[in-house]
Amino acid sequence: MSAPRGRRGPARGGGGAGGRGGGRGRGPGRDTRSRGGGGQRGSTPVRGRSTEPPKGLGGDQVEGRHAVRELLLAGTRRTREVVLAAEMDSAPILDDIIDLADEARVTIRELPRSKFESMARTDAPQGVLAMAAPLRDHGLEELVHRDASGADPFLLMLDGITDPGNLGAILRSAECAGVTGVIMPRHRAARVSPTAAKAAAGAVEHLRMASVSGLPKAMGRLADAGIWSVGLDVGGDQLIHDLKVADQPLALVMGAEGAGLSRLVRERCDALAHIPLRGVLGSMNVSAAAAVALFEVARHRTMPGGES
Repeated sequence: MSAPRGRRGPARGGGGAGGRGGGRGRGPGRDTRSRGGGGQRGSTPVRGRSTEPPKGLGGDQVEGRHAVRELLLAGTRRTREVVLAAEMDSAPILDDIIDLADEARVTIRELPRSKFESMARTDAPQGVLAMAAPLRDHGLEELVHRDASGADPFLLMLDGITDPGNLGAILRSAECAGVTGVIMPRHRAARVSPTAAKAAAGAVEHLRMASVSGLPKAMGRLADAGIWSVGLDVGGDQLIHDLKVADQPLALVMGAEGAGLSRLVRERCDALAHIPLRGVLGSMNVSAAAAVALFEVARHRTMPGGES
């Protein structure tokens, strides 16, 4: 194959990852009527709810026992407090969390179950949550270079993943596969919410992540740095198992749930690959497809110590 390029020709294939071929109310008695002109109380202008997306990667509220323990173990960002639900059965992992919080001089609060549940933002926080500094955005420029271990870039680019559970599962697989950085769009995509952080089970503490204003432009920068962009697409003309550039600096590009890769992103890919399916169904869940593809790429790459 020739050197990576920032853009390709017309889009190929469909959207899947695998394929078979080519206001809180006011208290009683309070007068909520406008005292001035329409839509205004007193002299204070009424402000509409902001439609701006949240800034940053997120990650400031972490829920779930494994995720909170890994937050404290990693120590890569400040933990402000750990909150526990009262009257939980004892468990070794809870002892670990309390000991780690004590060592780091992190405040520990115990709340009645009802108050704890009102703070939680996931369905099953397992009686543990933590408030922490937001995740650091490492920036694209840092990710295009070798990491601290000297490994060539093995990047994951996420094109509009909107389900936080899928995002968390993908990040967990990425960390386990040795991905050196994750690139996510700043808009129209899931952030690292408590649901995503819980599904990631602590992986967000060890991954370098960057948010970008546009993936196509970022792919151009990757091409300038000599990094291949390989999209996973149902219409891909290469089998992921036979990817010729798997052992080179590479970014694996995953499309959104259902829709797959967006048109511009697909066009900017240097290659398109697919996962061969043997059953009746025509596609895989995006987090499952990401796991298969990531570990297939990792299989071709040299691991630290010369182990492949």
